[in-house]
Parts: sequence; C-alpha cells; structure tokens
Amino acid sequence: MPVDPPLIPDCGSCAGLCCVALPFAKSADFAASKPAGTPCTHLAPDFRCEIHDRLRPSGWSGCTVFDCHGAGQHLTQHTFGGRDWRSEPALRAPMFRAFPVLLHLHELLRHLTEAAERAPERLYEETEAARARVAALTAYAPDALTALDVGAERARANPVLTRVSEAIRATLPGPRPDHRGADLLGARLHGADLRAANLRGALLIGADLRSADLRGADVTGADFRGADLRGADVRGTLFLLESQLRAARTDASTKPSSGAGGPGPSGN
Repeated sequence: MPVDPPLIPDCGSCAGLCCVALPFAKSADFAASKPAGTPCTHLAPDFRCEIHDRLRPSGWSGCTVFDCHGAGQHLTQHTFGGRDWRSEPALRAPMFRAFPVLLHLHELLRHLTEAAERAPERLYEETEAARARVAALTAYAPDALTALDVGAERARANPVLTRVSEAIRATLPGPRPDHRGADLLGARLHGADLRAANLRGALLIGADLRSADLRGADVTGADFRGADLRGADVRGTLFLLESQLRAARTDASTKPSSGAGGPGPSGN
C-alpha cells in the first residue's frame, strides 16, 4: 500500500526547490524578480536561506507566507530518491518541471484530506475516493507528474469539495452570506457576522476583519494578504491554510482554526 505523502513542509529535507523552480516578480512581496529555474541569490549551498531571519525587513515577505504543503521534501526524497539538482545537474530540468505540479497536487490533497475528515457520512465515500486518487497521483514518476493536467484534476475534485462545504455549512447557524469570488479589497468588515459564509476565491486583500466571526466559513483560495484578522474567530473555518493566516495580520486573540493548525505570525 502506498503511504500518503506528508502535508507539512520540512525544508531541511528539500533541495531548495521553492527558491529555484518558481519565478518571482518584483513587487511588495519580493524585492527582486527571478525567472523560473534560476536559484534565488540568497539560497545557500546547503539549500538554506541566508536571510531567513530577516526576510520581511529585506523585502521578501512573499517567502514568509509560502507553503509547499510538503511537496518539496516529497519530490526530493521520494520522487527523486534523495538526489538533488546541484549534485546532479542533469536533474535540474525534470525536478523544476515536476515541482509546480506536485505543489498543486499537495495543496489539493490538503483540502481533500480535511474534507474527508469533516464530510457527513453520506458524502464520505466519494470524498475519500477523491482524496485517495490525488494521493496516488503524488506518487507518480517525474515524467508522469509533468504530463498531468493539474487544472483537470482540480476541476474533478472541486465538485466534491463544494458538496462537502455546502453540507457542513447548511447545518451551521449564521447568515451564510455568499461572497464567492467577491472583490472585497480593503472592505470594512470589522465585527462582521460571516458565519458559514461562502468566501471561496474572495479577494480580501487589506480588508478590516477585526473581531469578525468566520466560524464555518469556506475560505478556499481566499486572498487574505494584509487583511486584519486580529481578534477574528476562525474556529472551524473550512479549508483555511496556515499560509493564508501568515499573509494576514493576527494576534494572540485570533482564535485558532482546527483546519489550519492555528494562527500564523503577525503580518506586521
């Protein structure tokens, strides 16, 4: 039986793939631009970040909120058997092509794993089948991974995630507002009752969500960069990733989410 891949990053077991395979565009999140396949200038020979302890003041806040969901070490240790692109330059192209694919699969698996854990009994079988399918895809060889249509896999899993979300939220108290894909940039939502809301894909950049009630809300793909979540209640929030919390401003009063494993560092 194949073992499910880890969904928590272990940078010490990775060959610095997020610092090489992915492109950066100079912006408020990244101090400089970098094309895909080119190592970041701050990547040390041992694959560690030379400015890890000062990323934010150095202009690299985008790195502090990135989460590969375990894809980096899985690709390095499992897919390529512990080999790396520096020791074997011939591996550069195949590793760098496969990493973005595995990255998307791991994020999808992270959501499906939560869905399987929280799905009502009538939806458990199809949810677990969807989770097992994506878990199996993560075990593919490099060429097979690169050939996968990630968009098609997301489209296949999304109806399952949506059904689980709707079933859970239908049983919860609250107004259940529908803000799916809404443009809520800078919105004033201080103390808002967003219990069981649909916030899938919502743009909440810079939104004031202080003391907002987000219990049971579906925040799949919601953009919380710079949002103020101090004092917000995110207990039981659906599909909330730790990276989303790290992108926001939080404090000790931001109540933890069982799905995200608790609030991340403040985005100050």
